[in-house]
Amino acid sequence: MQRRKFISLLGSAAAAWPLAARAQQGAMPKAGWLSSASPENSVAVPFFKQGLADVGYVEGRNILIEYAWARGHPELFPSLAAGLVRANVAVIAAVSGAPAARAAMAASSTIPIVFITPGDPVQQGLVNSLNRPDANVTGLTMMNTLLTAKQMELMNEVLPAGAAIAILSDPNIENEELESTARLAGQKVGRRIVIIPTASENDFETAIAAVSKEGSVGLVVPDRPLFTIYHNQLAALIARDSIPAIFPPADLSASGGLMSYGASTFDMFRRAGVFVGKILRGAKPAEIPVEQPTRITLKVNLKAAKALRLTLPPALLVRADEVIE
Repeated sequence: MQRRKFISLLGSAAAAWPLAARAQQGAMPKAGWLSSASPENSVAVPFFKQGLADVGYVEGRNILIEYAWARGHPELFPSLAAGLVRANVAVIAAVSGAPAARAAMAASSTIPIVFITPGDPVQQGLVNSLNRPDANVTGLTMMNTLLTAKQMELMNEVLPAGAAIAILSDPNIENEELESTARLAGQKVGRRIVIIPTASENDFETAIAAVSKEGSVGLVVPDRPLFTIYHNQLAALIARDSIPAIFPPADLSASGGLMSYGASTFDMFRRAGVFVGKILRGAKPAEIPVEQPTRITLKVNLKAAKALRLTLPPALLVRADEVIE
């Protein structure tokens, strides 16, 4: 009797094995999301999801997303990345610059990682080559150092003689390259450069007050996650104090900004979703080149210029991709 029962149980287990295997094979893949933001203020997730949808992945239908939010505390990246590894994610989207990417890389050398970084990922040590990244890492770069230099040149064209140029700097992200570029650009155009550390949205009021105290000054807002996520709050303070400012790509008609120049940060988040989807479909990170911006746009706001009592050079208006009147 015991022998027959054992054989019966063994047969039942054997029959269940293929079902268990099929269930495991059919399980939805899980993507990790590592961000310095908070869920209540992140404007990036919908664009990331759109990118996933572009390659056939919809959250809750055929993919799960494990969110890890640093909530303005990048020192938490290592523990958050380790948590994503423990959650058995199939790929990690580290979307808050080199610190997030490095934390993910330290947590796993096998799980594919897709980064978004403002700077040069080769200089930051994330990859050895843009065209053929190493091992399990690839991503997107905004190459903001070059864009910041151009932003400063544009501000130089519209500011009165003797005016300084201030630039916001997020100390949570490596800024040596940004700040050295700003100083070199200032020397080139013969203007004094003022660097304003701004570590969180709670510092905006103090930072903009510091800019205002400089008197005659224009402001450069570099393309950083902090300044993108809280764009509206920052723009409102800048408009309140009537500071001529150039932003990363933005809706100037809504923000009241004077100019914007650069690539779309939101499109970067969408493209990160596309990268993740491609990897889930079998692409190897090492064979996906690091992507750089393909479209740089310049917008100018004549209404803001009038309110600031600035006359924009005709040559600048001709170069603009969009002029708001």
